[in-house]
Amino acid sequence: MIFYFFRLTLALFITIVLTTVTILLGIFDRHGKRVYCINRLWTWSILRIGRISVTVRGLENLDPSEQYVFMVNHQSNIDIPILVQSLSRFQLRWIAKKELLWVPLFGWAMWATKHIIVNRSDPGAARKSLERAKRRMAAGISVVVFPEGTRSRDGKLLPFKKGGFLLALQTGKNIVPVTINGSGHLLASGDWRLRSGNVEVIVEKPIITKTFRVGSIRSLSDRVRQAIAAHLRPLGSFADGRRQTSVQSEYRPGVGETPSLNL
Repeated sequence: MIFYFFRLTLALFITIVLTTVTILLGIFDRHGKRVYCINRLWTWSILRIGRISVTVRGLENLDPSEQYVFMVNHQSNIDIPILVQSLSRFQLRWIAKKELLWVPLFGWAMWATKHIIVNRSDPGAARKSLERAKRRMAAGISVVVFPEGTRSRDGKLLPFKKGGFLLALQTGKNIVPVTINGSGHLLASGDWRLRSGNVEVIVEKPIITKTFRVGSIRSLSDRVRQAIAAHLRPLGSFADGRRQTSVQSEYRPGVGETPSLNL
């Protein structure tokens, strides 16, 4: 218990320091691309301190020079650090509800890093958020969408919302289905205790959106849902108690290229 609280204190200290730096530098960073490097450092630290091991499969399906709309299942708040480290070749921004901006430190850092904030109660504001997302992608940034809109408590997929699919169709960017297994056990919805353990991230091949139209969002949503569900495992199946501290990948770099996922 003493060791756990030591790790918790260390995580809070690092969070406060890096968040403060992010907020100060983010004022002068139009798209948040520079301060995003601080996000990478923070997420690496959280996973390291939490003794969370992440195995990533399917990175060979992606082109690091492209921008994508990553569609991901959502079980835990730890999903965010997991994705930042798993997709470290990409600048990532989240589509998030505006209420998160009021969360001390976390919300302020989201603003500084220029994540895409959505006011779900105001259709006009939602359209402006969509325009901001387009500008971010035009600047070389990929967008992460949790199509369920909230965390699943039992690990099963919830109904998908259509906003992220509309963004992909309007920008012409391809959708990459991503499945996270094991995060729900490490930091369950409504729980503050971060447990050590193992997480698996599976990256599917991009789905070409040019073959779909706005009127076929339902068909596109079903295809993405099937791709995520195909790799989804029962909640807690990775709770085997191992204590690893590295992010591993099956991606094989080309000549002259070094892996960026080993911690």
